[in-house]
Amino acid sequence: MEAITMRSATTRGRVYRRCGCRDDLHHQLGPCCPKLLADPDHGTWTFVVDLPSPARRRTIRRGGFSTREEATQALRRMVDSAGGFLADPNQTVADYLTAWLQAKAMTLKPTTTVRYHHYVVDDLIPALGKIRLDDLGYGHIAAFVRAQFAGGRGPVTVHRILATLSSALGEAVRHHRLDHNPARPTIIPRPTAAERHIWSIDEAVTFLRYCHTADPLMADLVEVLIGTGIRKGEALALRWEDVHLDKRVLYIHTTLSAIDNNRLVITTPKTRSSRNWVAISGRVAAALQRRRRELCPSTAEGLEGNFVFHRADGQPLHPEYALNRFHLLSREAGVSRTTIHDLRHLSATISINAGVPLTVVSKTLRHSTLSTTANVYSHLTAQAAREAVDVIDKTLTRADQPPPPPRPIPAPRPPCDHIPQLHNQMTVIRQPTSTRNYSSPALKVPRACDHLATTSQRNIRKAAPASCENGLRPAKIAGRDGGI
Repeated sequence: MEAITMRSATTRGRVYRRCGCRDDLHHQLGPCCPKLLADPDHGTWTFVVDLPSPARRRTIRRGGFSTREEATQALRRMVDSAGGFLADPNQTVADYLTAWLQAKAMTLKPTTTVRYHHYVVDDLIPALGKIRLDDLGYGHIAAFVRAQFAGGRGPVTVHRILATLSSALGEAVRHHRLDHNPARPTIIPRPTAAERHIWSIDEAVTFLRYCHTADPLMADLVEVLIGTGIRKGEALALRWEDVHLDKRVLYIHTTLSAIDNNRLVITTPKTRSSRNWVAISGRVAAALQRRRRELCPSTAEGLEGNFVFHRADGQPLHPEYALNRFHLLSREAGVSRTTIHDLRHLSATISINAGVPLTVVSKTLRHSTLSTTANVYSHLTAQAAREAVDVIDKTLTRADQPPPPPRPIPAPRPPCDHIPQLHNQMTVIRQPTSTRNYSSPALKVPRACDHLATTSQRNIRKAAPASCENGLRPAKIAGRDGGI
């Protein structure tokens, strides 16, 4: 029998072969059946292992493996997972998801834990809970999705359920409980986000004017939401110790959430980058100053008081009440229906359309990455998109215009147009230096401007004879008549 019972390569546990044969008293022979020695294909392989436990030692025995290698691999997975999820080959999906929820409850927010619990208990376990975790495949999950759609579930809800299942199975892969995640790739793509309706500037002003008279508390809340871009839960959890009006800044440390729309809890903000400071404008500072005049100590059990936005008894505003009241005031003011979270999008849209750089908008909204801001608010900047395409149009139109025609080269002058012999002949008349009698009316005293005279050769007028420096007249030059 020692040849049948064999130690595995693992440090704990053993692998052996056994069968279901029974003796005359109907007792199961197990590993003592004589047929196991004669027939190597008789029976199946089983492993047994002792695992540590806080209370006492646990012995796990699993069988039904057709080969020794399969039993050894299952034993190794069981031993490797001793510090995490139990790698029981007979573990069902229901058992694993229950253990996963218990482990995630220590790290997830209460609201996220409750949402996961609803998806697991109400949807996943009834449909997939009886399947062994090692046998769960892509086909089981695809059949589950078809059944959900046939039952009238929407694509957003089904996608969230699949995301929960994929997160749980991904944890099993990271802990070497499974070799791969059968929920990947996803059965259905991520649904397209519903188109949001954002107020115009006129609608926002109309609502605020009406609300300041009808409900000053909601008016100041909306002023803060639009002026800072913070989330609804962050505004409802805002305390006065986090508001510094002298420095025009407020700090976001917590957020207010409602579990099952019933129990209020104070939790951390959505992301790590959300825990940051936010600058406030003069309009927001005026709204906060109006709230400071109505300070009221909180009497809410389990919640610290001194909330900026509170009820008459000092308890914080319930998120569902704030939303319902906002919708009622919107109808009374005659503006279109929107959500409180869309006021955050309105704040981003106003900033982007006003030319504020996207990096500054991203830091103001406290997004973890710039791509998040670009992906979420790219479709909200219609005016900026029009300006972008107009710039492209003008650039292409300017480049597509034909070049201006070249300037004509002037024609060369004809040779006869300028003859030096006929033009530019000069007769220089110098003022005589000798003493002459110019008192005679027949003689005219030359002017200062007559020392140069440019005339044509055909109309040369005979100039008065000039005297040289020695007082003598120059010699006469023979003319056309041959005179002296």
